Amino acid sequence: MKSTIKLLLTTLFITVFSIVNAQTAKENGYNCFSILIGKDATADGSVMFAHNEDDFGDRIVNWYRVPYEYNGDNADSITLKRGGKIARAKETYSYLWLEIPELEFSDSYFNENGIMISSDACSSREDDPELTSGGIGYWLRRAMAERAKSAKDAVKIGGKLIDEMGYASSGRTYCVAGPDGVWMLSAVKGKHWVAERIPDNHIAIIPNYYTITTVDLTDTVNFLGSPDLIEYAVKKGWYDPKTDGEFDFRKAYSDQGNLQSLGNRARHWITINALSAKQYDINDELPFSFIPKKKVELKDLFTVLRNHYEGTELDMTDGYTKGNPHEQKAMSACSKTNQYGFVAQIRKDMPVDIGAVLWIAPRRPCTEPFLPVYSSLLSVPENFASTDYKTALKTHFNRIEDFESYSKGHSYLLFGQKAANVDKDYGKFIPKVKDSVVKMENELLFNQADFEKRMIKFTHQSRRRQEN
Repeated sequence: MKSTIKLLLTTLFITVFSIVNAQTAKENGYNCFSILIGKDATADGSVMFAHNEDDFGDRIVNWYRVPYEYNGDNADSITLKRGGKIARAKETYSYLWLEIPELEFSDSYFNENGIMISSDACSSREDDPELTSGGIGYWLRRAMAERAKSAKDAVKIGGKLIDEMGYASSGRTYCVAGPDGVWMLSAVKGKHWVAERIPDNHIAIIPNYYTITTVDLTDTVNFLGSPDLIEYAVKKGWYDPKTDGEFDFRKAYSDQGNLQSLGNRARHWITINALSAKQYDINDELPFSFIPKKKVELKDLFTVLRNHYEGTELDMTDGYTKGNPHEQKAMSACSKTNQYGFVAQIRKDMPVDIGAVLWIAPRRPCTEPFLPVYSSLLSVPENFASTDYKTALKTHFNRIEDFESYSKGHSYLLFGQKAANVDKDYGKFIPKVKDSVVKMENELLFNQADFEKRMIKFTHQSRRRQEN
């Protein structure tokens, strides 16, 4: 029964992407952007996680379905990029893996339990990190995806690995969503980290600086982290309880120049004002999380991931009449370095096979529709991957010497070419493209409930047949 459902959902995915393929055929790049929404802040009661993945240079996004594996008690350990080793879990869950070859911090994962994991770079001020065998980087989110049954479970797994190995990069916030809620895990280079759960009736936004502020590690329902987080900040001279008032993780641990980045503040500000009842000035102290002005729908998140500051003083194109919005001074949510955008829609009151959906816009959200991929997807079409998942893991960090040859025949190039063609005269081409994109999304959203209702009915009928 379960395999039949997965096959039907796989067929839906392939059909939708075939249509889009047919249509497509006619500063610093590591600036990702995330929005986390609790279940009581959404119109359908789902947990949602919206994200734009940004990486500079010529890139390919490979899609792999990694199957469940039973590894046993004596499985070989995992060798990390810098030579350290971590134990392999006794069993590893199945997951969809969005891979960007060569890069260490750009992959996203959506596992069979409905756990979605991606990240945003956040530079820290740490200059003397404690690392064991070089620390952990790439494998942190992958280990979370392989082992996590819930969002909080993923955070605990990630925190434990940071405690043991130390984090190898300057800093980063891992955004994790699951049926049990949404979390941010902020890692600092070395062995310090903190995680906060977003309240169920709130939205939290993160560009590329830490956004967690006050911390209460005695409240283990909503916070987790290094027990010496405050003491270490005092020791390093980043926080003085006598003069600085209440401890603020963001202020204590952030690279101070990063907090002043126009691209960071502008994306944070414009998105809060799009979703919050309370409006802020760009120079205001922006909240970690907030109550939305109305219950959020999928289409609201599609819209904010496509934002270029239209209608604000930061729009240098005057409605696309004075250039390409992806070339503006302040980096926008939808930017020239987008590799893909997604919105994870995770519903606890439905079977996870059907209730956990990843809506994905390949390459750039403003030129592609967000299309549904269910967590139970069995496989992806061959032209969405350069090789098989085992080979991809072994060769992930290999330098691509000839990008043209490596990417030949890959579907991702079609989406990239469409974005490039629109950029040649954005103001001329985007109205027609937008109409096509919105039309397809509206049709998919209109049909979603009926499709899922039929799938759930099919599930119940199959179960009754088995019981009889």
